[in-house]
Amino acid sequence: MSSPADSTVTNPSTPPWWNEAVFYQIYPRSFADSNGDGIGDLGGIEDKLGYLELLGVDALWLSPVMRSPMADHGYDVSDPRDIDPLFGDITAMDSLIRAAHERDIKITMDLVPNHTSDQHEWFQAALDSAPGSPERSRYIFRDGKGDNGTEPPNNWPSIFGGPAWTRISDADGKPEQWYLHIFAKEQPDLNWDNPEVFEDLAKTLRFWLSRGIDGFRIDVAHGMAKPEGLPDHDWDLNELMRNDDDDPRFNNPEVHQIHRGIRKVMNEFPEAMTVGEIWVRDNERFGEYIRPDELHLGFNFRLAETEFAAESVRAAVENSLAAVAEVGGVPTWTLSNHDVEREVTRYGGGQIGTLRARAMALVELALPGAAFIYNGAELGLPNVDLPDDALQDPVWERSGHAERGRDGCRVPLPWEGAAPPFGFTTASSTWLPMPPEWSTLTVEAQLEDVDSMLSLYRSALELRSSRPEISGADIDWYGSPPGCLAFRRRGGLICALNTSDVPISLPAGDVILSSAPLVDGLLPVNTAAWLI
Repeated sequence: MSSPADSTVTNPSTPPWWNEAVFYQIYPRSFADSNGDGIGDLGGIEDKLGYLELLGVDALWLSPVMRSPMADHGYDVSDPRDIDPLFGDITAMDSLIRAAHERDIKITMDLVPNHTSDQHEWFQAALDSAPGSPERSRYIFRDGKGDNGTEPPNNWPSIFGGPAWTRISDADGKPEQWYLHIFAKEQPDLNWDNPEVFEDLAKTLRFWLSRGIDGFRIDVAHGMAKPEGLPDHDWDLNELMRNDDDDPRFNNPEVHQIHRGIRKVMNEFPEAMTVGEIWVRDNERFGEYIRPDELHLGFNFRLAETEFAAESVRAAVENSLAAVAEVGGVPTWTLSNHDVEREVTRYGGGQIGTLRARAMALVELALPGAAFIYNGAELGLPNVDLPDDALQDPVWERSGHAERGRDGCRVPLPWEGAAPPFGFTTASSTWLPMPPEWSTLTVEAQLEDVDSMLSLYRSALELRSSRPEISGADIDWYGSPPGCLAFRRRGGLICALNTSDVPISLPAGDVILSSAPLVDGLLPVNTAAWLI
């Protein structure tokens, strides 16, 4: 274990480890099951560290494993300083940290500061206390509008559908105040104007950092702070699971003071980092989150939202680089995560979607900065069209079955064998059903296949870590035919992408990797290549 006393201060002339790191996001429920209950756990992750070392990633990001009633699969935390029994216990986490560090793999955790579970001891105390009490002041309770307070305090909707307010009743069943929940009703928002809230978060940060955790992904990092008076808003453009830059629920200026406080705690552990989930479109406002005294990194989702078209990809790259340039920040890149449709499906599905996902993997991994790979992307997994009765995402119920939610990208990983559960578990079934057609996509099937998606990722990650040409914080663009792009890292690597409908000539250089074989020396459609 490490502690503030034995942490090594980073040499200011040496870039921190996260600047060019490849993070591998693990959705713990769906990675590997070690106890036979059909749900992935910490023991399963530790069992597969050899695979992750072979893949060549630098760090893991674990989606929530803290104690939770699982109303939103762990993003409703009832005890932020404990492990949920579904995944193991503190001893299992300590063992995973130790084992990962022995393989030179960092471990980062999800942190959920915007809200707690409604089962958190603080919220239970708030329910048992009177309006205006210290217990209620940790959350956002308000009297309702209208006769007898029957209307919500304002017109805010929940990201998951329905109103963002739920009314409680007193011990006698009499309707009482309302509480705010930007997400599900089981996720009451904390009141960050109350100093107790930050004090508790600081305690949580130090608890995990002192156990050897290398950093945190901060959920809804643009949330937390709420505008004075909680004003009504025009929601004509409101969509489930989305927000724009004028949304009063997010991106309020006071949030930056919260991040400065987090950074002060992180500075006690100089080798640890934070990366924020920041759904902010405006580049200047995005950049504010990664100023030197706030977050170390900020998720930019432009690539994950971009169609497979060279012009769009270039625009996303240029935008992402511009968003960090003014504040001297490090860009981040990702093609998918637990909230986003998998890239194979997003790019058209089937063979064409797979070819395009292979090409975009090389684009992502050629870019300067930190890259994030969602578990299963390296296997070329598509989204799964699950039956209605299998869906578990709260969005499904909260939207009145209008939105299917995110379960399709969260199906457990296939490891080996010819039929479900593909070595994921010794149980007969998994928490989300696995499609039989994944038999050709298992780790076992792909490891020895030099043409597989897994082999492509392994080759790209090995080259990224070993070739000096894959370096430099800036890129230069080449002139390219319509539907194509090419850029050069300052270290010398050239990456070319062909999204047109005809093969193209490549820039001068030796090809060291391509997402599909060249044809007569030309780069085929739906293909990318690396050259030096």
